[in-house]
Amino acid sequence: MGRVVLNHSTHIEGLIPVLKKLALNKKIKLVTPAIISRSKGRCSNLVIRVSVKTINGYKAIARKGNSAQEVFISTDLSKDELKKLLDFCIHS
Repeated sequence: MGRVVLNHSTHIEGLIPVLKKLALNKKIKLVTPAIISRSKGRCSNLVIRVSVKTINGYKAIARKGNSAQEVFISTDLSKDELKKLLDFCIHS
């Protein structure tokens, strides 16, 4: 079971409950939401896309409305397994 690092005062609406569900998985070690930025497009629902492999896991991009937030996930899961787990956490 992992943990969610809450080091910022602002997060995309609805992101933290999804990350807490994600952290309940045994293969997730650490989930760190990072910098928030504005995006050009609009995304009505929360979407989390796995982006780049990092040393300890993956970087993901969470989007809702015209905001985007980086999320660093420390895990031993493969990219496809992490995508499936993220989809399950968002839609459950």
